[in-house]
Amino acid sequence: MSELVASYERILLAKLKNNDQSAFTVIFTKYYSDLVRFSFGFTHNADISEEIVQEVFLKFWENRSLLDIHTSLKSFLLKNVQNRSIDSLRHTDITNKYISLVLGHAILSQNDTENYILYSELQTNLNHALDKIPIQYAEVFRMSRMEALKYQEIADKLAISVRTVEARLSKALGMLREELKDFLLLGLIIYQLFH
Repeated sequence: MSELVASYERILLAKLKNNDQSAFTVIFTKYYSDLVRFSFGFTHNADISEEIVQEVFLKFWENRSLLDIHTSLKSFLLKNVQNRSIDSLRHTDITNKYISLVLGHAILSQNDTENYILYSELQTNLNHALDKIPIQYAEVFRMSRMEALKYQEIADKLAISVRTVEARLSKALGMLREELKDFLLLGLIIYQLFH
Protein backbone atom coordinates (compact mmCIF):
# COMPACT_ATOMS: atom_id res chain seq x y z
CA MET A 1 0.00 0.00 0.00
CA SER A 2 1.44 3.35 -1.03
CA GLU A 3 2.06 6.04 1.56
CA LEU A 4 -0.43 8.27 -0.23
CA VAL A 5 -3.21 5.68 0.08
CA ALA A 6 -2.28 4.99 3.70
CA SER A 7 -2.39 8.69 4.47
CA TYR A 8 -5.78 9.06 2.75
CA GLU A 9 -7.15 6.12 4.76
CA ARG A 10 -5.87 7.62 8.01
CA ILE A 11 -7.69 10.86 7.21
CA LEU A 12 -10.90 8.98 6.41
CA LEU A 13 -10.68 6.95 9.63
CA ALA A 14 -9.98 10.06 11.69
CA LYS A 15 -13.07 11.70 10.21
CA LEU A 16 -15.08 8.53 10.79
CA LYS A 17 -14.09 8.50 14.48
CA ASN A 18 -15.40 12.07 14.67
CA ASN A 19 -18.80 10.86 13.42
CA ASP A 20 -18.32 12.17 9.90
CA GLN A 21 -20.97 10.34 7.86
CA SER A 22 -19.48 11.53 4.57
CA ALA A 23 -16.27 9.60 5.39
CA PHE A 24 -18.36 6.47 5.99
CA THR A 25 -20.17 7.02 2.67
CA VAL A 26 -16.84 7.28 0.83
CA ILE A 27 -15.59 4.02 2.40
CA PHE A 28 -18.90 2.23 1.78
CA THR A 29 -19.07 3.33 -1.86
CA LYS A 30 -15.43 2.46 -2.51
CA TYR A 31 -15.46 -1.08 -1.09
CA TYR A 32 -19.05 -2.35 -1.07
CA SER A 33 -19.11 -4.08 -4.50
CA ASP A 34 -15.71 -5.73 -4.05
CA LEU A 35 -16.68 -7.01 -0.61
CA VAL A 36 -19.95 -8.48 -1.90
CA ARG A 37 -18.06 -10.28 -4.68
CA PHE A 38 -15.52 -11.53 -2.13
CA SER A 39 -18.27 -12.85 0.17
CA PHE A 40 -20.03 -14.50 -2.78
CA GLY A 41 -16.90 -16.62 -3.27
CA PHE A 42 -17.78 -18.25 0.07
CA THR A 43 -21.59 -18.22 0.12
CA HIS A 44 -22.48 -18.56 -3.59
CA ASN A 45 -25.60 -16.57 -2.71
CA ALA A 46 -25.87 -12.92 -3.75
CA ASP A 47 -28.57 -12.01 -1.20
CA ILE A 48 -26.67 -13.52 1.73
CA SER A 49 -23.42 -11.88 0.58
CA GLU A 50 -25.10 -8.47 0.47
CA GLU A 51 -26.55 -9.01 3.95
CA ILE A 52 -23.13 -10.00 5.28
CA VAL A 53 -21.41 -6.93 3.84
CA GLN A 54 -24.17 -4.64 5.12
CA GLU A 55 -23.78 -6.19 8.60
CA VAL A 56 -20.01 -5.63 8.46
CA PHE A 57 -20.49 -1.99 7.52
CA LEU A 58 -23.14 -1.52 10.21
CA LYS A 59 -20.75 -2.90 12.83
CA PHE A 60 -17.97 -0.78 11.33
CA TRP A 61 -20.08 2.36 11.82
CA GLU A 62 -21.31 1.38 15.28
CA ASN A 63 -17.74 0.74 16.49
CA ARG A 64 -16.15 3.69 14.68
CA SER A 65 -14.86 5.32 17.88
CA LEU A 66 -13.06 2.08 18.90
CA LEU A 67 -11.45 1.29 15.55
CA ASP A 68 -7.77 0.38 15.79
CA ILE A 69 -6.70 -0.80 12.34
CA HIS A 70 -3.10 -1.93 11.81
CA THR A 71 -3.54 -3.19 8.24
CA SER A 72 -4.97 -1.44 5.21
CA LEU A 73 -8.63 -0.52 5.51
CA LYS A 74 -9.50 -2.90 2.67
CA SER A 75 -7.65 -5.79 4.37
CA PHE A 76 -9.50 -5.05 7.60
CA LEU A 77 -12.89 -5.09 5.84
CA LEU A 78 -12.02 -8.22 3.82
CA LYS A 79 -11.06 -10.10 7.00
CA ASN A 80 -14.35 -9.13 8.67
CA VAL A 81 -16.36 -10.17 5.61
CA GLN A 82 -14.46 -13.46 5.40
CA ASN A 83 -15.16 -14.26 9.06
CA ARG A 84 -18.86 -13.45 8.72
CA SER A 85 -19.14 -15.42 5.48
CA ILE A 86 -17.63 -18.49 7.14
CA ASP A 87 -19.96 -18.05 10.14
CA SER A 88 -22.88 -17.86 7.72
CA LEU A 89 -21.81 -21.13 6.07
CA ARG A 90 -21.62 -22.85 9.47
CA HIS A 91 -25.05 -21.47 10.34
CA THR A 92 -26.48 -22.66 7.01
CA ASP A 93 -25.01 -26.13 7.58
CA ILE A 94 -26.72 -26.34 10.98
CA THR A 95 -30.00 -25.14 9.47
CA ASN A 96 -29.83 -27.70 6.68
CA LYS A 97 -29.13 -30.46 9.22
CA TYR A 98 -32.11 -29.24 11.24
CA ILE A 99 -34.39 -29.25 8.20
CA SER A 100 -33.10 -32.67 7.14
CA LEU A 101 -33.86 -33.93 10.64
CA VAL A 102 -37.40 -32.60 10.50
CA LEU A 103 -38.00 -34.22 7.13
CA GLY A 104 -36.12 -37.46 7.87
CA HIS A 105 -38.79 -39.80 9.23
CA ALA A 106 -36.37 -42.74 9.18
CA ILE A 107 -34.42 -41.49 12.20
CA LEU A 108 -37.41 -42.10 14.47
CA SER A 109 -38.19 -45.60 15.66
CA GLN A 110 -41.82 -46.58 15.32
CA ASN A 111 -42.54 -47.06 19.03
CA ASP A 112 -40.45 -44.23 20.45
CA THR A 113 -43.08 -41.81 21.80
CA GLU A 114 -40.62 -39.31 23.25
CA ASN A 115 -38.75 -39.02 19.96
CA TYR A 116 -42.01 -38.70 18.08
CA ILE A 117 -43.03 -35.75 20.27
CA LEU A 118 -39.70 -34.02 19.58
CA TYR A 119 -40.09 -34.71 15.87
CA SER A 120 -43.65 -33.39 15.96
CA GLU A 121 -42.52 -30.12 17.57
CA LEU A 122 -39.80 -29.66 14.98
CA GLN A 123 -42.25 -30.39 12.17
CA THR A 124 -44.71 -27.86 13.61
CA ASN A 125 -42.00 -25.18 13.80
CA LEU A 126 -41.02 -25.80 10.19
CA ASN A 127 -44.64 -25.62 9.02
CA HIS A 128 -45.17 -22.35 10.90
CA ALA A 129 -42.00 -20.94 9.35
CA LEU A 130 -43.17 -21.98 5.87
CA ASP A 131 -46.48 -20.23 6.47
CA LYS A 132 -44.63 -16.99 7.22
CA ILE A 133 -42.53 -16.81 4.05
CA PRO A 134 -43.92 -15.77 0.62
CA ILE A 135 -45.92 -18.54 -1.02
CA GLN A 136 -43.76 -18.83 -4.15
CA TYR A 137 -40.72 -19.69 -1.99
CA ALA A 138 -42.60 -22.00 0.38
CA GLU A 139 -44.17 -23.82 -2.57
CA VAL A 140 -40.80 -24.59 -4.19
CA PHE A 141 -39.35 -25.67 -0.83
CA ARG A 142 -42.23 -28.07 -0.16
CA MET A 143 -42.05 -29.55 -3.66
CA SER A 144 -38.28 -30.03 -3.42
CA ARG A 145 -37.85 -31.17 0.18
CA MET A 146 -41.19 -32.73 1.07
CA GLU A 147 -42.33 -34.15 -2.25
CA ALA A 148 -38.76 -34.95 -3.34
CA LEU A 149 -39.33 -33.52 -6.83
CA LYS A 150 -36.32 -32.74 -9.03
CA TYR A 151 -35.69 -29.13 -10.06
CA GLN A 152 -36.81 -29.84 -13.63
CA GLU A 153 -40.06 -31.43 -12.39
CA ILE A 154 -40.78 -28.38 -10.23
CA ALA A 155 -39.97 -26.05 -13.13
CA ASP A 156 -42.37 -27.97 -15.40
CA LYS A 157 -45.16 -27.97 -12.81
CA LEU A 158 -44.85 -24.25 -12.10
CA ALA A 159 -44.01 -23.21 -15.68
CA ILE A 160 -40.80 -21.49 -14.57
CA SER A 161 -37.12 -22.05 -15.39
CA VAL A 162 -34.84 -24.38 -13.43
CA ARG A 163 -32.76 -21.31 -12.58
CA THR A 164 -35.84 -19.68 -11.01
CA VAL A 165 -36.47 -22.86 -9.02
CA GLU A 166 -32.89 -22.75 -7.70
CA ALA A 167 -33.17 -19.05 -6.84
CA ARG A 168 -36.49 -19.51 -5.02
CA LEU A 169 -35.21 -22.52 -3.09
CA SER A 170 -32.11 -20.59 -2.05
CA LYS A 171 -34.29 -17.67 -0.94
CA ALA A 172 -36.61 -20.02 0.95
CA LEU A 173 -33.68 -21.58 2.83
CA GLY A 174 -32.40 -18.13 3.78
CA MET A 175 -35.83 -17.07 5.08
CA LEU A 176 -36.33 -20.35 6.93
CA ARG A 177 -32.90 -19.97 8.52
CA GLU A 178 -34.05 -16.64 9.91
CA GLU A 179 -37.47 -17.90 11.00
CA LEU A 180 -36.05 -21.03 12.66
CA LYS A 181 -33.04 -19.47 14.36
CA ASP A 182 -34.60 -19.86 17.82
CA PHE A 183 -35.00 -23.60 17.27
CA LEU A 184 -31.60 -24.33 15.71
CA LEU A 185 -29.89 -25.32 18.94
CA LEU A 186 -32.61 -27.81 19.82
CA GLY A 187 -32.53 -29.15 16.28
CA LEU A 188 -28.77 -29.59 16.33
CA ILE A 189 -28.80 -31.34 19.70
CA ILE A 190 -31.45 -33.80 18.52
CA TYR A 191 -29.66 -34.29 15.22
CA GLN A 192 -26.47 -35.23 17.08
CA LEU A 193 -28.38 -37.67 19.31
CA PHE A 194 -29.50 -39.67 16.30
CA HIS A 195 -26.26 -39.59 14.26
